[in-house]
Amino acid sequence: MTMMKRRTKKIMETTNKSEFVGHEPCPKCGSQDNLARYTDGHGFCFGCQYYEHGEDTQESVVKDNKMEFIEGDVSPLNKRKLTQETVEKWGYKQGTYKGKKVHLANYRDIQGNLVAQKVRFPNKDFLFIGDTQNSGLYGQHLWRDGGKMVVVTEGELDALSVSQIQGNKWPVVSVPNGSAGAKKALAKQLEWLEKFESVILMFDNDEAGLKAVDDCVTLFSPGRVKIAKLPLKDASEMLQSGRSKEVVEAIWEAKVFRPDGIVDGKDLWDLVSSNDVNDSIDYPYPGLNSKTMGIRKGEIVCITAGSGIGKSQVCREIAYHMLLQDKKVGYIALEESNKRTALGFISLYLNRPIHLQNVEVNDEDLKDGFENTLGTGNLYFYDHWGSMDVEHLLSKIRYMVRGLGCEYIILDHISIVVSGMEGGDERRMIDNAMTKLRSLTEEVQCGLILVSHLRRPSGDKGHEDGAKTSLAQLRGSHSLGQLSDIVLGCERNQQGEDPDVTKVRVLKNRWTGETGIATQLHYSKATGRMSEVEFTEEEESNQDF
Repeated sequence: MTMMKRRTKKIMETTNKSEFVGHEPCPKCGSQDNLARYTDGHGFCFGCQYYEHGEDTQESVVKDNKMEFIEGDVSPLNKRKLTQETVEKWGYKQGTYKGKKVHLANYRDIQGNLVAQKVRFPNKDFLFIGDTQNSGLYGQHLWRDGGKMVVVTEGELDALSVSQIQGNKWPVVSVPNGSAGAKKALAKQLEWLEKFESVILMFDNDEAGLKAVDDCVTLFSPGRVKIAKLPLKDASEMLQSGRSKEVVEAIWEAKVFRPDGIVDGKDLWDLVSSNDVNDSIDYPYPGLNSKTMGIRKGEIVCITAGSGIGKSQVCREIAYHMLLQDKKVGYIALEESNKRTALGFISLYLNRPIHLQNVEVNDEDLKDGFENTLGTGNLYFYDHWGSMDVEHLLSKIRYMVRGLGCEYIILDHISIVVSGMEGGDERRMIDNAMTKLRSLTEEVQCGLILVSHLRRPSGDKGHEDGAKTSLAQLRGSHSLGQLSDIVLGCERNQQGEDPDVTKVRVLKNRWTGETGIATQLHYSKATGRMSEVEFTEEEESNQDF
């Protein structure tokens, strides 16, 4: 049982042994009624999980508006490396509560009158005394209204640390109830905060702190908020570690908050100065490389053709070429068994179509072919037949890339991904699948090659008879063409003079803009390979499509 589970169990056991009294405001998250109070004195917030001890446990941690303020002494906090000058300016005291040593953070109104007091125990529990509704931000009374900037921290000791690092001369405040209640606390003082040119949020460098930043920035006018990032958890730890200079740097280098997806052009130097060609790999066919400049990570290549033209064979040739360049490949073939796909790769190595029943192969050759393809550790398959859920497919691709190190993914083909899904609207489902594949490809930075079918062209001549391919014929959705970086159409006249010759047409080319016939591939029945053959521009211009 984890520590959190044990704590929760203990809390619930305590709760079950006492009777509910009523709801109260939570001193941590600021909720008006999420804190449940019980007869033994303990309280539990069902919003933020904050827990206050009861009378029969360690100490009573409650909010008491009637309790008198605790007296204390102002003295340096040596462990925190906070000086006498700093604690005097902030009025941060040390005292006793029920015989226990405590820290006292005094909250004052704008006139400097003491209105509330936060009592901090050594175990980090705390109680509030006084009027917390009108206490404002911690330290707010120390600074004049408005100015160049104000730093907002998540805790009182962090505020003292930042203040001391800046010579106790520049505005710093803290929210009273940590990250959970930060948004509510800042909202109440928004008018005062907006008087500063910049509001710098320096919250804790943990999950709760980062979430609080996202919540709080929505309160302010655009461009007002800047985010200061620290290498350690908070400013107090930075001061104790002797890294004060880095705190100052974090303040002055704080970045203006922008919603996800908004990028400042001046931050893109590293991106534009990098050589993307270094992250590309060649196709096995020079003619195709001359128009596309290879396959790049983070891009989608869509290969389309009519039935029986050889889309899957082209994919295997490309994947095998990647293996020869020592690249890791994830191969997802949804219309054939893994055995058929595996034999196809071994066939490429042996230059014999052993996947055909009439082609024999001895054990020695089979083993040799296996060791140099499947046995390299650079080729991964997905053992699945037929349709699957899109999210399931995405998780498999993400694992292949991040978990196994695959740099390129082959998906043959996308239509079958949605074929078994409910709804019946193929266009909408492919739109959804392509949008998610586009995002995933950029997220994990892999090269994705996917296969798509074509709609039958108008007229008497079909794609099996050599009809010209076009983007408009992509079956299912226009998103196939819109979200792909490269679209390749394969054309072959199965009844013509050269039934084994496939023309590869570049239909879309986001990289260079060049389109048209890029290469001609000849399929050899003897070797089972597709090899590039020469063609002339005249052949392209004189085609009768």
